[in-house]
Amino acid sequence: MAETANDNLNLKNTGGSLPVPNVQSLAASKEFTEIPGRYVRPEINDSPVLDSVAKHGDIPIIDLSRLDHLQHSNDEILKLSLACEDWGFFQVINHGVPDEVMEKVKVVIKEFFQLPLEEKKAYKQLPGTVEGYGQVFVVSEEQKLDWGDMYFLSTEPVSGRNLKLWATNPPTFKDALEQYTQEIRRVANILLESIEKSLKLDKFFSMFESGVQSVRINYYPPCPQASKVLGLSPHSDAVGLTVLLQVNEAQGLQIKKNGAWLPIKPLPGAFIVNIGDIIEIMSNGKYKSIEHRAIVNTDRERMSIATFHSPRADAQVGPLPAAVEKNKPHYKTISFQDYVRMLFSFKLEGKNILDHMKLEA
Repeated sequence: MAETANDNLNLKNTGGSLPVPNVQSLAASKEFTEIPGRYVRPEINDSPVLDSVAKHGDIPIIDLSRLDHLQHSNDEILKLSLACEDWGFFQVINHGVPDEVMEKVKVVIKEFFQLPLEEKKAYKQLPGTVEGYGQVFVVSEEQKLDWGDMYFLSTEPVSGRNLKLWATNPPTFKDALEQYTQEIRRVANILLESIEKSLKLDKFFSMFESGVQSVRINYYPPCPQASKVLGLSPHSDAVGLTVLLQVNEAQGLQIKKNGAWLPIKPLPGAFIVNIGDIIEIMSNGKYKSIEHRAIVNTDRERMSIATFHSPRADAQVGPLPAAVEKNKPHYKTISFQDYVRMLFSFKLEGKNILDHMKLEA
């Protein structure tokens, strides 16, 4: 499908994020002896953390090759539907992304974060935008901060890329990221098309097929008092669908299930996928976005890359007509552009975007 002006999401008008200290440099500093107060999170233990996955049932696992197979697709779509409805979260195996593509993107991410701070700052966020190296969702000088740095880039549509913010060191960064995100687009399209079938919602997939894709590359430094900080605040993703790849072996992802935090250990070679707020809105609440957070380790850095998939930039975000035939709409309908501006005006806090979109009963 040819790109038009309406396919572009202008991330320059999102309001940006307030500048904050670089956590990687702070953690590596010889003067670092005490965690600054803005990073201390007293609420970290407000909800219990489960010791093992076994106590909470089996984490859903979706076989992408079966979703894309005529003989097995119906059974796998049923599994996908249950995962989206009961968990909002699943792992994807047999996805067909070549190992070398995954390894190349892991290598360039590790190499990028090993660069001196001044070199990474060449790609820092500019005022009024969320793209680039830094941090997002910092909207006040008083709010608590996450123990991590991130590198956010818009990858699709191609015409919307700001290539000045794409790293040229390591030299293979652009090619590795481009190959990887193209493969993840294929994976996401199969999942989104299957979600459309499971929901029986016409025009659902067409809104995502040439939609907005972006990546958030995360770096969580070790912290000697890791139990006092959070790498990423509890939140649900405000997008449609997120595909996460663990870059190194350090663990830290937790999802909230029935009021408790459940640690997630990625399967070797698998992707972690979660439903975002936009799909919850489009399905009028049938499929649920999942609240999750990242904790940090005392002696190991952790890295990951999240690839976000959202509708076309000219789309409307709201319950689809087929989702409200028998029920009242539970959410507002607004333009995707307004939705994006709204989400970047909030800090990460639970499911606050959905709360803002809900209609009064």
